[in-house]
Amino acid sequence: MKLMKTEEAVGQVLCHDITQIIRGVTKDAVFRKGHIIAEEDIPVLLSVGKDHIYVWENDETMMHENEAAEVLCAICKGENMSRGGVKEGKIELTAECDGVFKIDREKLKAVNSFGQMMIAARHADFQVKKGDKLAGTRIIPLVIEKEKMERVKAVCGDEPIMKVVPYKPHKAGIVTTGNEVFYGRIKDTFTPVVREKLEYFGTKVIGHKITNDDNENIEKCIRELLDEGCDMILCTGGMSVDPDDRTPLAIRNVCGSVVTYGAPVLPGAMFLLAYYGEEKIPVMGLPGCVMYAKRTIFDLVLPRIMTGEILEKGDFDVLGEGGLCLNCEVCVFPNCGFGKGGR
Repeated sequence: MKLMKTEEAVGQVLCHDITQIIRGVTKDAVFRKGHIIAEEDIPVLLSVGKDHIYVWENDETMMHENEAAEVLCAICKGENMSRGGVKEGKIELTAECDGVFKIDREKLKAVNSFGQMMIAARHADFQVKKGDKLAGTRIIPLVIEKEKMERVKAVCGDEPIMKVVPYKPHKAGIVTTGNEVFYGRIKDTFTPVVREKLEYFGTKVIGHKITNDDNENIEKCIRELLDEGCDMILCTGGMSVDPDDRTPLAIRNVCGSVVTYGAPVLPGAMFLLAYYGEEKIPVMGLPGCVMYAKRTIFDLVLPRIMTGEILEKGDFDVLGEGGLCLNCEVCVFPNCGFGKGGR
């Protein structure tokens, strides 16, 4: 492309969109890329501040911003994602279904480190709904070297940087522990909360056991639910360090080991996650805060469990930064800072 005076550009072909901004009225292109400039266009171009204009000049080594934006889009767009149209080197990506948004963070950082291009995305590992905006790409200059875009593609490889993983409905079992509930001293107000959160993701509770604080009885209940075909177990109560809180011991005895007992998140520090058997059936110990707090560690973990993701201890270790829920009067989770950061 070449730069020339607008008054001398009649008959030339625009190599980029010309945007007009009128506050409170419009922000749109008055002329699109490929438009052949006519005499009557000159006053309009001057009125939007274009005393000079870029017009096409063949250069096989360069790529137009819209073509390069298509490259970035292809690098980003993975499963269950839709794309918008290209405009001024920009393309937006949205979710095609409900699920958890995933990003290859190393590749994202690598692309943004090239310069002259950018990919901006929402936080990964959080639930999204169909139609949610996920990311936007843009080429910064009007043209960019083809060789640079080829290097970007080589760095990213064949696997897209992003995808949306849909939820997989589970058959859940709940073990309600605690002498106070088992002996009828208080009403069980924990289980309804857990049921509601599970139902949001399309999962039904097919088994429910109530037991006292004896770890052998808790173990028995967990094993019975596993035998009944549950592929997710949630134990409520008995998760603190008090001597009579035996749920963590019972889960450890059933599963053999735990991924984590404790997480750098408030509310939810006493959360426990383990997996049972070769099928990697998740078994969770839910702290009491899940019963009464708006958002807890359970809200950070459950969507990922619902996609079938197998979590490791490192997935919890990074949650400290952003792990403090501010208990806002109006909760806007997941569109807030809770659980984001530290990665």
